[in-house]
Amino acid sequence: MAKNPKTVAVLVEDLYQVLEVWYPVLRLKEAGIRTVTIGSGTKETYGSREGYPCKVETSIDKVNARDFDGVVIPGGYAPDILRRYPKIVEFVRQLHDEGKAVASICHGGWLLVSAGILKDRKATSFFAIKDDLIAAGAEYVDAEVAVDGNLITSRKPDDLPRFTEELIKFLNQL
Repeated sequence: MAKNPKTVAVLVEDLYQVLEVWYPVLRLKEAGIRTVTIGSGTKETYGSREGYPCKVETSIDKVNARDFDGVVIPGGYAPDILRRYPKIVEFVRQLHDEGKAVASICHGGWLLVSAGILKDRKATSFFAIKDDLIAAGAEYVDAEVAVDGNLITSRKPDDLPRFTEELIKFLNQL
């Protein structure tokens, strides 16, 4: 276990992409990084697109960004629901502004757009929301992982190994 363990929020909402929640959670734990699953607060258990349940550990109303070293924003259609909650949008923006890790994969870019943190940043996502990222001011790249300072983005589940590798690398430098 790390001497000063890091803590990463993993945002969860209905219709999350199962691999994009559980793969980072397990890889981060293997690396000695604490994860906390956080929901919007509408319920305790959220269902993935595939039906797999995730009982979250807490809700956005009960956390403070200063207690976290980063956030993982999984894809699926959950980000479109998550960005409807101002506290979640502000949580992501605050972590970004404090230089902490903001890691988004697949449709997670929707939440980055709503947080207003993509202007003049290099980012990638699932190709279907490429235009959303560009309209928000991002320099879109079609790559397995795009790292621009504290912003770490990937396209799809196949990219998860490099995505989590870059996230862990960034966290270990904090």
